[in-house]
Amino acid sequence: MVKLDPNVEHHPVVTKQAEHRAANFQLRVADKITNFAGSMTFVWVHCGIFAFWIASGLFGADRYPFQFLTFIVSLEAIFLSTFVMIGQNRQAVFQQAKADHDFQEQETLLRENTELTRAIHTLTRELHSHVCGASAPPSAG
Repeated sequence: MVKLDPNVEHHPVVTKQAEHRAANFQLRVADKITNFAGSMTFVWVHCGIFAFWIASGLFGADRYPFQFLTFIVSLEAIFLSTFVMIGQNRQAVFQQAKADHDFQEQETLLRENTELTRAIHTLTRELHSHVCGASAPPSAG
């Protein structure tokens, strides 16, 4: 789960997504699992588990308990790949929402700039007419 720094101004989409994820229990759990699975702690825990599993198999009646280990690791891989896909889908939704927001902001700024440019042009023509007399420069468009 992403914790936002309250002293930093964040993109509105980032803030909205963080609030949405914090409000949903399933998303918080998925974030915690994904964060743990993507850490070195996860790697070291698995190294320890596999080392213990292999070492304990050497001293027991079943010297190579690798069939059950393979079964467990396969199940874990299925679930972890699901969490990877969940993370990818979440990132795609986030990127699209941010792109949509940025597009809307840019379109708003473009409209405002166009209106300001037209207003400046009109004021310039009026000022020229007032200073130089009735003849105004030809309009550009």
